[in-house]
Amino acid sequence: MTTTIIIGNYSDHQEEISSVRYSVFVEEQKIPKQAVWDERDLICRHVLVRQNGKAVATGRIDLEKEGKVGRVAVLASARKYGFGQQIMDALEQQAKESKLPKVWFNAQISAIGFYERLGYQVVGNEFIEAGIVHRMMQKKINNMILTK
Repeated sequence: MTTTIIIGNYSDHQEEISSVRYSVFVEEQKIPKQAVWDERDLICRHVLVRQNGKAVATGRIDLEKEGKVGRVAVLASARKYGFGQQIMDALEQQAKESKLPKVWFNAQISAIGFYERLGYQVVGNEFIEAGIVHRMMQKKINNMILTK
């Protein structure tokens, strides 16, 4: 199995990113299409994972919104290979390189355990987003201690 991780912009990988999101969010989770894409796609940095040349996972980070992660999606057939963690690791690396102190996002309740295993903490109450119960989560990533 060959895995490729690509960090780039939405325009260069739009077809593959859209395909993964459509499968996970629209077909599987029944989220309305208009809630899956927005104007921030053109601003965010995106991560795309290919397994044997096929797009299987994606996510984005909005560096202008203090490290807000979003649209993390892994195809159902690819969820046992650790691609979700690879996406999150790559997004965290983007935040570290941008010297952001933390990464945060709104997590679906069903995914909270996954994110907690990666060191994220719940920091807010439950709320509904796109018809699904979510909670805000965050993780400190840069301690920013400077030494001489």
